[in-house]
Amino acid sequence: MYMEKTFYLETFGCQMNVVDSERIVDLLNGAGYRQVEAAAGAQLILLNTCAVRDKAERKVYGHLGRFKPLKDENPAIILGVGGCVAQQEGERLLEKIGYLDLVFGTHNVHKLPELVRNVEENRTRCHETDFLDRDTRLQLFPARTAGDATTRFVTVMQGCDNFCSYCVVPLVRGRELSRPSGEILSEIGALSESGVKEVTLIGQNVNSYGCKEDGELSFARLLTEVHAIEGIERIRFTTSHPKDLSDELIDCFGTLDKLCHHLHLPVQCGSNRILSAMNRGYTREQYLGKVRRLKEVCPDIRLTSDIIVGFPGETEEDFNDTLTLMEEVRYTDVFSFLYSRRPGTAAADLADDLDPGVRQGRFDRLLALQEETCRQWREGDIGRELSVLVEGESRQGNGQMFGRTTWNRIVNFEGGKDLVGTIVPVRIVKAYRNSHLGELVPGSF
Repeated sequence: MYMEKTFYLETFGCQMNVVDSERIVDLLNGAGYRQVEAAAGAQLILLNTCAVRDKAERKVYGHLGRFKPLKDENPAIILGVGGCVAQQEGERLLEKIGYLDLVFGTHNVHKLPELVRNVEENRTRCHETDFLDRDTRLQLFPARTAGDATTRFVTVMQGCDNFCSYCVVPLVRGRELSRPSGEILSEIGALSESGVKEVTLIGQNVNSYGCKEDGELSFARLLTEVHAIEGIERIRFTTSHPKDLSDELIDCFGTLDKLCHHLHLPVQCGSNRILSAMNRGYTREQYLGKVRRLKEVCPDIRLTSDIIVGFPGETEEDFNDTLTLMEEVRYTDVFSFLYSRRPGTAAADLADDLDPGVRQGRFDRLLALQEETCRQWREGDIGRELSVLVEGESRQGNGQMFGRTTWNRIVNFEGGKDLVGTIVPVRIVKAYRNSHLGELVPGSF
């Protein structure tokens, strides 16, 4: 066991990275390290990175440059990079950044204590980015502990077999692999016994859970089994691929009371021509058909989405197809991105002669449309009494607590710490861009 040392960790990107970072924290705690909130003074500095967008990747290099003065002042500091950029670049990162000590890929988080120890003892730079075989990966799904948390992410599958033409996920996360359902249910049962009230089942494409494993549960059936676990009061899942959103899974929103009425369903584009070029596996009409059925089964469901603007070959007509789809669906939020070429993807070889000014103009128009839709949703909540699962003290301070609605909307309100882990009715009094302000309904608890 090491003498206690400190580490600083920054996380970029998706919820899968958040889960990986939580695992990093557990591993380093077990190796004698204590997490700190500032890089200055830490013996180990780590970045857990995302390579899905070019901007995210460039941000990593900028952040590494920020740590160079610390490394110059104290060469004993260990500076490491993990996650998707590490997986994509591998040893090239060490070649590009002379003050970097350690690179570890998406399949090698479990080796981090060993890699850090190697740098400490031998003062040698090292990298580990090999993909693991199926059997080895199945042994490395980490069980989560609750700590004092009310909510927890639970990994149900990893990797992706879809190979969307713009996406690096299969290249940096590997092929699709589902975790045994018995192991998942056992973990969630233990989390419930420890006080967890809400679980979010996560994976690159949770809808296809179990499809590649003989005799395994479907994802809809897995949700049903989780629903039966005593003590769990809310269930969420992400991320969903529209082509794998089955009727059986849609029906769960009408039959499982604990399943939250929110779904992140990335459409990426509203044009059939571009959807085909993206290799998304569905048409505009099929996507809208599933949205309509979701709203029939669960009338108050709220949807969020991802949209890429300016994919190679996108015309004004294609872009208008996206706008009209957004108007029909009325997302409560959209995570929109300008197309960025990702090395190794099929789209990287496509001709891209779209003027940057045109691409940016379309992006701005999309943002304006979505902001107006969001404003209408937000203002429509004012005065309503909503059920909120209380998660803890609010970042706003002033004695406020915070929680989330079934629609995954953050609500801040005045209340006591004894409310943590309970579901309380809160009346919404103000609506901001990223959260609501509410007040507890008197006499309701």
